Amino acid sequence: MEKLDTEVRFIKGVGEQRAKAFEKLGVRTLRDLVMAFPRAYDDRQTVKRIEELQFGETCCVSATVATPAKLARIRRGLDITKCVVVDETGRMNITFFNQSYIGKNLIPGQNYVFYGRVGGRIGTPEMQNPVMEAEDVPPAFTRRIVPVYRMTAGLSQRMIANAVRQGLALCGDEFPEQLPQYIREQYRLAQTRFAYENIHFPRDAESLELARRRLIFEEFFVLSCTLAFMRSRQGKKAGKRIGAPDMAPFYKVLPFALTGAQRRAVDEILGDMTRGERPMSRLIQGDVGSGKTVVAAAAAYAVIKDGRQAAFMAPTEILAEQHFSSLTKLLEPLGIKLDILTGGLTAKQKREAQARLKTGETQLVIGTHALISDSVEFDDLGLIIADEQHRFGVQQRAALSDKGDTPHVLVMSATPIPRTLALILYGDLDVSVIDELPPGRQTIDTFLVGESMRERIYKFIRKQVEVGRQVFIVCPAVEETEETPDGLKSVKEYAKELSEKVFPDLRVALVHGKLRPKEKNETMGAFAAGNIDILVATTVIEVGVDVPNANLMVVENADRFGLSQLHQLRGRVGRGGYKSYCVLFEGGGGDAARERMRAFCKTNDGFKIAEEDLRIRGPGDFFGSRQSGLPDMNIASFATDMDMLKNAQTAAKELLASDPELRCEENAPLRESVTRMLEKNRGTLN
Repeated sequence: MEKLDTEVRFIKGVGEQRAKAFEKLGVRTLRDLVMAFPRAYDDRQTVKRIEELQFGETCCVSATVATPAKLARIRRGLDITKCVVVDETGRMNITFFNQSYIGKNLIPGQNYVFYGRVGGRIGTPEMQNPVMEAEDVPPAFTRRIVPVYRMTAGLSQRMIANAVRQGLALCGDEFPEQLPQYIREQYRLAQTRFAYENIHFPRDAESLELARRRLIFEEFFVLSCTLAFMRSRQGKKAGKRIGAPDMAPFYKVLPFALTGAQRRAVDEILGDMTRGERPMSRLIQGDVGSGKTVVAAAAAYAVIKDGRQAAFMAPTEILAEQHFSSLTKLLEPLGIKLDILTGGLTAKQKREAQARLKTGETQLVIGTHALISDSVEFDDLGLIIADEQHRFGVQQRAALSDKGDTPHVLVMSATPIPRTLALILYGDLDVSVIDELPPGRQTIDTFLVGESMRERIYKFIRKQVEVGRQVFIVCPAVEETEETPDGLKSVKEYAKELSEKVFPDLRVALVHGKLRPKEKNETMGAFAAGNIDILVATTVIEVGVDVPNANLMVVENADRFGLSQLHQLRGRVGRGGYKSYCVLFEGGGGDAARERMRAFCKTNDGFKIAEEDLRIRGPGDFFGSRQSGLPDMNIASFATDMDMLKNAQTAAKELLASDPELRCEENAPLRESVTRMLEKNRGTLN
């Protein structure tokens, strides 16, 4: 095992400088190197004769060097090396640019294999800068399936491949076997050494598939074992059960009846907290507008009536203030004392709020990350509610939990997540799904339009404002820079153009993430109050802005957003009793992006959209950017390898049933991998 921890700079052919380049790829040790799997493969197995070549194709040719290589220096910074190669069917020109050394390796009369794109003229094919190898040496970069790695400055594909070869040779037989033999046999999985050699340098397509199956299974297997440890550790903590609450007063003050899905979610929450076997850890997952907040309010009411406190953590000050306003209206009539704690409060306001929390005077506090500050203390914290869970790191949730004695935890997400992915993202949580929208929620008509429709859309915007409605316009960039691609709408310049040229008679305002919190809150407050007609914004308005009078969402350069992110933006409208619309301007994403957005226009079902987004974009970009809750996977895909995930989960469950602590000697390598994953994602394994 010690060899795998060897720093990559000590591997033959790497050294200090290349090690720095490897570090940019996240490769620091031998283990990192051999687990930096190729992102794709070039199939170079087919070797053609010269007469068989087709112009434009990329292939291998076996030929003999017929003429000495000639070097011509055209000008400073440009030299050309040329030679002619032949086989029994014809001749081909070979040209190398700025590779003057190559002539020494092109020996007349010697046979070589050249791999490249076929160009030239009819009857005289040519390859420029081909990959070449002597025919009498074992194939490394021709005549085989060749790996294609992620790149960075200072490293070529050949450098990376050679480093991996050296790394595999250095490992010898020290690859730890994490899967017991009975599991390998049951699921017909290759051995570790074979898998690592053939994932990098496959003998053939069949060997590559065997290697992929083995490594995907292993990755999911380790993850499943890690999640099981997390859940078992949670289960060892006894939860403080609450008494069965009388929920009748709460339901009586609601201005509406809960949907069946909301009732079911409340019952599941109360069941967790009244049993008290372990602290509740539950995810409430619901589409935009499904009514998650009132479910959270019911949970807070139950805990508070049992004599404990609740904390509600929101990702932004705007959302915290909105929740504070709505929850105050709902819970104050029931005698519950609420407070708000955000970074935007004055020092005096913070001290006073913290004092009320410490004495227990405040029963429910709504806040941002300010809630996890060291200076915040609770009298008896019984419930933590975290809104938009994917925006909080696990450590932040844990930091808030540490402020109470095993408090119950309820997390919410308005980002619909395919259930298979939810089980991975929130492996330590039970999941409740609110899959039913309250009566009266509007279906939002969604349209994909091109630039030719811009004037018509501007007229449509004006028409909505004239009848008293309000409009969101979302741009992907804050401001123009030298790196901003042509045609990409930046919110600052576009807001200026709209207010001065397109809608000079309307009230146009601007909000983006780089504004000071006070400015941002004032603008959002003015929009919510109806004092702004058109709000031009970045995705800062993606989460939690509730303006029932807004009925039109326009998204510029829509191809720049994930489908789930577009769904979040669309959910900002349709919250009142007015017919609502979402208009997407195509941008320059091409046919694939256009097809993706057409699929989005056909449905308002966030879960269907999430499945499609996961399939197309993969988990890394599922939320529009990398999120802290998402585990890093080297080869497995949550989008395409679900059957393998289920098999790995079953195998992990069976193994842990016989060896819950992984104490058996044959499970030691697996325990080390689980420990590494826990240290990386959750803290150390005790």
